[in-house]
Amino acid sequence: MAELVINTCLDYHALVVLALSIFILLSESPSPANAASVQYNVVSLGAKADGKTDSSKAFQSAWASACGSTRAASVYVPQGRFLVKSASFNGPCKNSAITVRIDGTLVAPSNYNVNGNARRWIVFRHVTGVSMIGGTLDGQGTGLWACKLSHKSCPIGATNLLISNSQNILVRGLRSLNSQMFHIVINGCQNVKMQGVKVSASGTSPNTDGIHVGASTGVTILNSKIGTGDDCVSIGPGSNNLWIENVACGPGHGISIGSLGKTQQEDGVQNVTVKTVTFTGTQNGVRIKSWGRPSNGFARNILFQHAIMNNVQNPIIINQNYCPHNSGCPGQASGVRVSDVTYQDIHGTSATSVAVKFDCSSKYPCTGIRMQDVKLTYRNKVATASCAHADGTASGLVQPSSCL
Repeated sequence: MAELVINTCLDYHALVVLALSIFILLSESPSPANAASVQYNVVSLGAKADGKTDSSKAFQSAWASACGSTRAASVYVPQGRFLVKSASFNGPCKNSAITVRIDGTLVAPSNYNVNGNARRWIVFRHVTGVSMIGGTLDGQGTGLWACKLSHKSCPIGATNLLISNSQNILVRGLRSLNSQMFHIVINGCQNVKMQGVKVSASGTSPNTDGIHVGASTGVTILNSKIGTGDDCVSIGPGSNNLWIENVACGPGHGISIGSLGKTQQEDGVQNVTVKTVTFTGTQNGVRIKSWGRPSNGFARNILFQHAIMNNVQNPIIINQNYCPHNSGCPGQASGVRVSDVTYQDIHGTSATSVAVKFDCSSKYPCTGIRMQDVKLTYRNKVATASCAHADGTASGLVQPSSCL
């Protein structure tokens, strides 16, 4: 009967591989509709490639025409620097095959007070079947970072790109540069593929997460390079069926599930695969983080596989006692349930002696933690592991020795 036993975790991931392959094939295959599409060039509609003239109206006009077209349509941004104060590309549209092709650079106002407390710069809302290809989004956030780091009263800052309440989205070959806040946010979406994305910001830039996914299903992030001052990828409540593969992270705070449990009533995170990733000089490698206070949230069925750590401060970490500034949570236990988390084939160097740290909830201990073929060293010596309220198994070569 042994051959009839089904490993549900592995079966799930095998199904995701199959679904991902089909999605990539379909998204990269040219369609007759695209071949006959109508194009709207922002320069023809009044945009100026001088980096000084606000071209927001031309971009909005191009989008309105593409969105209102009953045929497949495209918005084209030629080479040059285009100042865009803000742009909201809203649906629903009359067609579900719009391509935004960018050969140039969109530039945000350098004066961060121009948009005041605007939380977002380039926005796609309620759209279906949109492809965003190429180009650079330059958030010009360095001035705002300096303001924040000096502890002055500053605006919150804007996200470079927000994709909200949308489905069947492709972002390929985009570069996000110096965002004021988060670079790319995917919120409330289904079936989003991000491929060949490059995120660039200073390692000291505050709150500049590379890609944040929240309340979304079926998001894939492939073949991307992210260097920033916060999480390279952060995964928020309500996200499931995520696939992250072939990502280089650094500088930054690593790839994080969380923080979770900020509110008592919260959707969980499940079915996340992170594989073939490299972390260089980051604060964390693969991390799960929750607030140390009551919540009905959870994180489960997580696979971290084929990771290389290069001088990472916390290569493997679960922190369920997150409590910034000791405000609103000291002395409380996290209600977030963490279960069925696998660490497989993870190698490299730790910048601290404790390379593996599982600091789980005293009320709801971590369960089903699996360590397989892990080797992390500290200054050419075997590092150490630390466990609190964590239960699981280890197999294969595991260094530092498992404390589960």
